[in-house]
Amino acid sequence: MVLKICCIGAGYVGGPTCSVIALKCPDIKVVVTDKSESRIQAWNSDRLPVYEPGLDEVVKQCRGRNLFFTTDVDTAIKEADLIFISVNTPTKTFGFGKGRAADLRYIEAAGRRIAEVAKSSKIVVEKSTVPVRAAESINNILKANTKPGVSFQVLSNPEFLAEGSAINDLLHPDRILIGGEQTEEGREAVQKLCCIYKHWIPEEKILTMNTWSSELTKLAANAFLAQRISAINSISAICEATGADITEVAHGIGTDSRIGPKFLTASVGFGGSCFQKDVLNIVYLSECLNLPAVAAFWHQVIEMNNFQRTRFARRITEKLFNTVAGKNIAVFGFAFKKDTGDTRESPAIYICKHLLEEGANLHVYDPKVPEQQIRIDLTYSEGIEDCFKVDQQVTVCTDPYSAAVNTHAIVLCTEWDEFLGLDYKKIYDSMFKPAFLFDGRKMLSIENLQKIGFHVETIGVKTSRIQNRNVADA
Repeated sequence: MVLKICCIGAGYVGGPTCSVIALKCPDIKVVVTDKSESRIQAWNSDRLPVYEPGLDEVVKQCRGRNLFFTTDVDTAIKEADLIFISVNTPTKTFGFGKGRAADLRYIEAAGRRIAEVAKSSKIVVEKSTVPVRAAESINNILKANTKPGVSFQVLSNPEFLAEGSAINDLLHPDRILIGGEQTEEGREAVQKLCCIYKHWIPEEKILTMNTWSSELTKLAANAFLAQRISAINSISAICEATGADITEVAHGIGTDSRIGPKFLTASVGFGGSCFQKDVLNIVYLSECLNLPAVAAFWHQVIEMNNFQRTRFARRITEKLFNTVAGKNIAVFGFAFKKDTGDTRESPAIYICKHLLEEGANLHVYDPKVPEQQIRIDLTYSEGIEDCFKVDQQVTVCTDPYSAAVNTHAIVLCTEWDEFLGLDYKKIYDSMFKPAFLFDGRKMLSIENLQKIGFHVETIGVKTSRIQNRNVADA
């Protein structure tokens, strides 16, 4: 029976996951650890390092009761019956597999730390997104450093959280996936982890399988979702060239019960910590397995996403009379999606960099992304400082109205609900004319903006069709 849980890594996965476990399992002590003192201090404060709707309430209810945040990793490992490894696994930026393979240094370091510190047997659960057979690597490290009387069982328990709805996803998941060795000890460890989730999740939603299947299922699920986004975005490009409307096309496609409507909203592209990384993991795995056609198929999903972002940025420049040099452009939204402060692989970063390279001055507003993070994301690319001058070209604003003052265009990059209720007449009056609005999320009413006086450009609709439709409506 598991009575004490330790989580190594207090990031977007470890913190929320363990907070919900503590909420639903009041008889289990849950300790979340991290080497970063500032991150742990934030978890112990009123300003959490992760923004997720509902997370504050869960943490406040459990913290100090059976949920604890600490930098004392070793003590937490020694006391735990079960250890989640929830550390970062970024895409490599160097060496073999650069740009595709996962960097597993933090996974290995966690495994070695557990082996060094543990004085009793443990269940070790990989929670981070990892390539197939990563659990086998962790198992080899643990077994090679096992002390007498200490044994380990390594399980795979991938997360399927969507940022912005992580708490709801944890409370009401589609499924829980647990992979383990097909041995008596492995099956026993799997059942112990199952018992934790059974506190609030129906048994039929807890799926058990072998470790490799569990790891591949996580990568494949995200790859399929990313492929779906790239597919509808590719059709949006055809719509803009032909006069078809991507909203109408997507609706027609989505009514097919074999396809369904989810993930068929065309946009400026996908971002976040998982989609690109997981697709690239599959690309690298396929290359290593000598499956070049498979690798090429999945790599095209990434290429289409890159194409969509570049195409949108080029459209901005072309519509602004083929130059944005010296022009002021307001950027609404910097997070990769609404209801999160996460900017990892955010399309906004790429759009902004394209515009900065063309000489534009940007007024950036996002309700949840700190100014420091915005400047870091725009200043560095894989550790290399870019050629444009962020300090001179970027102004971070505290509200959308001030961001729009004396600008030539607004570029909407994140679908924050706040942007739906803005006074766009007030915004229009404060801008240079003609005033342009580029909707990268297809969330605003084209007709209403056009009536105010905006020249509107949106994903998946040809400009002439927008204008003709509004003339007809008038």
